[in-house]
Amino acid sequence: MSLLGKAGLAPAARESGFAAHRAGVNRLLASYRAIPEHANVRLAKKTSNLFRARAKNSAPGLDVSGLTKVIAVDPVAQTADVAGMTTYEDLVAATLPYGLAPLVVPQLKTITLGGAVTGLGIESTSFRNGLPHESVLEMDVLTGAGEILTATPDNEHADLFRGFPNSYGTLGYTVRLKIELEAVQPYVELRHVRFHSVREMETTLARIVAERSYDGEPVDYLDGVVFTADESYLTLGRQTDEPGPVSDYTGMDIFYTSIRHDGGGSTGRSTASAVAPRRDRLTIHDYLWRWDTDWFWCSRAFGAQNPKIRRFWPKRYRRSSFYWKLVALDHKYDIGDKLEARKGNPPRERVVQDVEVPVDRTADFVEWFLREIPIEPIWLCPLRLRDTEKPADGGATSEAAAARTWPLYPLEPNRTYVNVGFWSTVPTVSGQPEGAANRAIERTVTDFDGHKSLYSDSFYNEAEFAALYGGNTYTELKKRYDPDHRLLDLYSKAVQRK
Repeated sequence: MSLLGKAGLAPAARESGFAAHRAGVNRLLASYRAIPEHANVRLAKKTSNLFRARAKNSAPGLDVSGLTKVIAVDPVAQTADVAGMTTYEDLVAATLPYGLAPLVVPQLKTITLGGAVTGLGIESTSFRNGLPHESVLEMDVLTGAGEILTATPDNEHADLFRGFPNSYGTLGYTVRLKIELEAVQPYVELRHVRFHSVREMETTLARIVAERSYDGEPVDYLDGVVFTADESYLTLGRQTDEPGPVSDYTGMDIFYTSIRHDGGGSTGRSTASAVAPRRDRLTIHDYLWRWDTDWFWCSRAFGAQNPKIRRFWPKRYRRSSFYWKLVALDHKYDIGDKLEARKGNPPRERVVQDVEVPVDRTADFVEWFLREIPIEPIWLCPLRLRDTEKPADGGATSEAAAARTWPLYPLEPNRTYVNVGFWSTVPTVSGQPEGAANRAIERTVTDFDGHKSLYSDSFYNEAEFAALYGGNTYTELKKRYDPDHRLLDLYSKAVQRK
């Protein structure tokens, strides 16, 4: 990877970037004014990384065509100004030449920065860098009232800044975000550590998060995969500038299958349930996008992992955005259910979810899931809120720390959680309510003191939803920033979808 110097953009180029952005903002505002007063405001976008149905709306949408670029990168301050609809693929392409990357880069290339902030993004740096919204320094938001407001952690719109994450466009849309960046090395060296016990894996994961190392080596990136109750892995990444051979998982080889191995003995640090890790190396670019080529493992549903098919599958279509189009076609025409019906099988329920559970309940949840929900593999990714301070006396969370939490997705400060991701379908059972598997997952996550992301199907009643996702805080934000309800409210958007 070639790295530019620290000079950054020339003043003329920087001003050009901001001028183009201002033109895009003007088009956005003009499109807002063109929407009839009685109509809901929405984005005019053809693609989405959401897996729940989008509300139907015949009114024209907001023109965000001028809000898809990185405005400027400041390699000295290690910050970037980014338009809200910029994809992480384009954001990473703009920062890596400076040897910089966003603090958290979600796994799929077409996730937008604004989408990751108003929703929730996560990745293998989240155990040390938290969630994408925690690296935002300031943001310009087009509110439901049609105003563009700058929100920061400590200005008059700090309540919007804190309430924006997990609002999913129901308080407004980001026009510009200024974010922190971090220095990265050209390569990532990986260790895939196998465990025969989910509980031993949980213990080791918690220790790595606390110590930021494993067997004497630093850990900069951390996630895991559970294949079965007796085969799970933690993948530990270490940044390095040491040259050497690297793997390529954009061709015939598949990343998640490369994780699996039999091992060959104890690591010396863990118990006998862990075996010697398999090592691998990737460029930083390929590491960041290691999951996108096969959409984790979901490409197998389309035959893309069959070597006979993969050989002729165009490389430009081996990416999550193309698989998502295939899923959209299936949803539109019920292709999968029709094929199941021809085999005499019942329709299938979509179970596409990411949930967060406390690290000490991870094994409990995984064991329950493997017993009750016939889906494998499942993904694990630890996280901790980044911008809180542990009280000096070791007591309760300080008032200042509590003020820096995020009310619409209230994870506890100074507590490690593990994101558990599972993305597939299960057979429906006659006589059970719609979404039976998803409802069971929701109940179990709540029982285990966890939370569920809202990018996919949800079935909470209004009281449950309010208790979990902001309650009165959200109501007050809605009154202040969308008083005429031009935008859908969060419950309508995430659950009712009407």
